[in-house]
Amino acid sequence: MTDRLPAPFGNFETAFAALTLDEPLVGPVADALKNWDVPGAARSVLYVDTDPAKADTAVFCEAYDVAPEVSANCVVIAAKRGGETTLAACLALAGTRVDVNTAVRKHLGARKASFAPMETAVAETGMEYGGITPVGLPAGWPLLIDAAVVAAPFVLVGSGRRRGKLILPGWVLAQLPGAQVMEGLASEALGWPDERRHRRHPAARTGGGPAGPRSVPHRSRGGG
Repeated sequence: MTDRLPAPFGNFETAFAALTLDEPLVGPVADALKNWDVPGAARSVLYVDTDPAKADTAVFCEAYDVAPEVSANCVVIAAKRGGETTLAACLALAGTRVDVNTAVRKHLGARKASFAPMETAVAETGMEYGGITPVGLPAGWPLLIDAAVVAAPFVLVGSGRRRGKLILPGWVLAQLPGAQVMEGLASEALGWPDERRHRRHPAARTGGGPAGPRSVPHRSRGGG
């Protein structure tokens, strides 16, 4: 690996310019970085190596000294209307909950919205469950981003795999294809972290999972 750089936060040994990497990134993420046509966007993305065994958000934040306010989770949503299903992604800070039932459903013009099944999220994104990232999502997907994420100077997200994370400026996320910044997409989750509630709601992990259409706290694995 080349281009070793300091990470803007967290207890990481070193960071790398994501554009200089090959193996650590899954195909969709690597392709998105190489083909990103927004000036300076791809070059601002850093990669940090992390232990997949410490991927749970609460454990991850403690192990790597990362505040929830700079760790964002990406979940896949299935919106249904008239017998058709539209897939979308939502990005919100750790320790917040996405308003799936109201904000997301209405914005997508759906009758019902819920977290997509794990198998669907993995198959459609080409990424690992627990590491789904907004960088490299399928073409045409809406990417709903809570305004607080974009306002952060730097944000940690998944890398497409359970191992490793990406760090990039908040404003860069708003330049991703399909990005739509929303005020009030997510609100603070009371009592975060609460591991018992986390275990009851596996869909709160990055990448979505089997759950009902209600909003759930984003204690996802790895802030991805």
